[in-house]
Amino acid sequence: MPTPTQAPATPLSPAALHLALERIWHTPPGWGRLSAVNHTVIGRRFIIAAFTFFAIGGVLAMLIRAQLATAHSGFVGPELYSQIFTMHGTVMMFLFAIPMFEGVAMYFLPKMLGARDMAFPRLSAFGFYCYVFGGSILILAMLAGYAPNSGWFMYTPLSSGTYSPGINVDVWLLGITFVEISAMGAAIELTVSILKLRAPGMSLARMPLFAWYILVTAGMMLVGFPPLILGSILLEAERAFDLPFFDPTRGGDALLWQHLFWLFGHPEVYIIFLPAAGVISTILPVLVGRAILGYSWIVVSITAMGFLSFGLWVHHMFTVGIPHLAQGFFSAASVLVAVPTGIQIFLWIGTMMAGRPKLTVPMLYLLGFFFVFVCGGLTGVMLAIVPFDWQVHDTQFVVAHMHYVLVGGFIFPMLAAAYYWLPHFTGREPVYKVGVVAFWLIFLGFNATFLIMHLTGLYGMPRRYYTYDTGYGWDLPNLVSSMGGFVMTMGFALFAVDMLFQFRLGRVAPRNPWRAGTLEWATATPPPSYAFAALPEVASRDPLHDAPDLGRELAAGQGYLATPRNGWQETLVVSTNSGRPEAIAILPRPTFLPLATAAAIGLFVLSLLFKLYWASLLLPLLVLGLFLGWTPASGAKADLGALPAGRGLSLPTQAEIERPLSWWAMVFLLLANGTIFASLAFGTLFLWLVAPGWPPAGGFDAPFMRLALIALAALGASAASRLALRPLPRTGAPSLALLALALAAQAIAAGLALATIAQSLPAPTSHAAYASVSALLFYVAVHAGLGVVFAGFGFWRVKAGYVSARRSGDLRIGALWHDYTAATTLLACLLIAALAFLLPLREAAL
Repeated sequence: MPTPTQAPATPLSPAALHLALERIWHTPPGWGRLSAVNHTVIGRRFIIAAFTFFAIGGVLAMLIRAQLATAHSGFVGPELYSQIFTMHGTVMMFLFAIPMFEGVAMYFLPKMLGARDMAFPRLSAFGFYCYVFGGSILILAMLAGYAPNSGWFMYTPLSSGTYSPGINVDVWLLGITFVEISAMGAAIELTVSILKLRAPGMSLARMPLFAWYILVTAGMMLVGFPPLILGSILLEAERAFDLPFFDPTRGGDALLWQHLFWLFGHPEVYIIFLPAAGVISTILPVLVGRAILGYSWIVVSITAMGFLSFGLWVHHMFTVGIPHLAQGFFSAASVLVAVPTGIQIFLWIGTMMAGRPKLTVPMLYLLGFFFVFVCGGLTGVMLAIVPFDWQVHDTQFVVAHMHYVLVGGFIFPMLAAAYYWLPHFTGREPVYKVGVVAFWLIFLGFNATFLIMHLTGLYGMPRRYYTYDTGYGWDLPNLVSSMGGFVMTMGFALFAVDMLFQFRLGRVAPRNPWRAGTLEWATATPPPSYAFAALPEVASRDPLHDAPDLGRELAAGQGYLATPRNGWQETLVVSTNSGRPEAIAILPRPTFLPLATAAAIGLFVLSLLFKLYWASLLLPLLVLGLFLGWTPASGAKADLGALPAGRGLSLPTQAEIERPLSWWAMVFLLLANGTIFASLAFGTLFLWLVAPGWPPAGGFDAPFMRLALIALAALGASAASRLALRPLPRTGAPSLALLALALAAQAIAAGLALATIAQSLPAPTSHAAYASVSALLFYVAVHAGLGVVFAGFGFWRVKAGYVSARRSGDLRIGALWHDYTAATTLLACLLIAALAFLLPLREAAL
């Protein structure tokens, strides 16, 4: 990092300021576009890619409706139909809905929050490439005839190697896990950006509601996605290495997969809905000319929905034979979650009643949302009642309910958002005549497709059947549903044509054409790469209503960080709660490293898919090396002290504060990691309590001495890493001897864990008890191995001059990892030791 130059004696003219910022923030042309890390560019790419996958999913849906239009249809056979409906659900749930809201959030959040970019621009680019590569693996497999064919939920034992011996299921498990890397990266990126990168004065109570929705959603992703990641790893381990986690003949249980999947699957419904609800809370007040009612109530409702959504997963398992008491609990929780949803809906309706709605195209889509989503919510309450659920479970009624919730709760608001924010993307206003026709085709076609499907389900037609007989009353409803599906598809095609039409021929839009109060309309439209020439100060929730000319003032450099220096991409870091400025973040420039790292992970996934395990052992080293290549640009070799930030304010760079942005990222990464560990512990105890064939015939003698040594080594590494920091305030350097001790202790813990799996346990393939213990020890070994990397990295950063008394973030991040590893290692060892005592207890109970 260069030494800061002296600030100019006089401010730059507006033209010179914009030229200087554009030179610093621009994305290189040509092949250099692949190095883009700017949030505006990456957000657009996410949106375009998600819409492309949506089109693919729509074509698959029409193939399904063509097959089901008539009885005994020969349009496609059962094998191809299984691939089609599996890929339709997979594409819509994993490759469209989540990435679409990620793209919208990445594009708009920094602008709404008064920042110039996200906290980790390279992580955004890396996530995009992981998403595209993972999705491409699934689509190419489908074109080659190897698409997954066991349903988008991959229930075992159908998805096990015995009943699905090809690579179809492996494609899903590995491809979706690859995509989930992108989602986890986005969750961390969004969480840290919302909490730490805001305009000065924007406290949490002044944040736009859209930011609150995305904050809760990102937190839900950090807790909700890891169980699916773990389940996918365990199922792939069973298929590849015969580990019997889900095999009831060897102590496994197929229900474990359902628990892990729905621990992800039901919160995902709200993960999809909440960002769309954030769109509604953002644009509805603007369209009706009235401030949103009940800001605080909405924030509380969002938080309640996020919390309650994790208590509903058994809602999908009422027919699998769980105890009646559990059914009653989860039924009540499923009904209870309707309360915070209803609060938001009534506040939106109240806002409309207090305002003056105009039937613009965005307003039409919002009205369509109210009708469709409320219908879906009502059928959701019906399905929460256990006796009714027993009658319609796995019928077309459930398919209709799911589409009313997901299409009504996500797609209609996103279509409204497309017309509302189109001027921001293109600088042009839409011509509404085509948009109105597209709306009515989508709205009428959707209801014709799925409203009657409730009746088909009540008549008893199962879902996922590729054909049916006549005489059950299913013929006419299916024909009507298929006709409605094609009408709806025509509407979506017309919407796409309308969007493309506006890019070329739409009227030039004025600044802030909707007269909104949020900061994204303070930028130029379309926005420059740096978003704001100067950063604003905020005193209310609607800053543009307080200062309508704020955009022009910022463009003239009247704000913070209005003096470019040293080619730095700068934005402000603020305190989490109050929005008080704390530091200057210097963000990374365009680089090909995210693309190269995602490509290396893609090669690792392909090596697993094609059983090239020798490459699977080497490629992680390449991935690790590429990630380490990111680090030189993220530190400094000299203390810069307080730098001018504008308006008489001087701040340190974020590398010189105790908790830099990367420290916060590690906290949230460990939260997600802890969810994986908790899910693994839950799986072990679930199998012990429920699975048939326990205890194993050979019993289980826990290697207590080795477990104690592993735990002591991990605890020693944590203590050494903490003690190494103590000399920093006095000497400006940590204790290198203690850092070396932490490295050695982690290496010992990793080695002992792997040795215990190899030497002290029966074969993991013989029983799920041994496989579970091996999985726990392997988890410990992996984290201790990464602890070696963190300790070694800290040692190198000290020797290279990146660490001082003020620049200690790298070591504090490493200490967090060592602490987490020590805690999970201790818990894992205690759980393994407890199994030796728990197994006889179950045997006695039986």
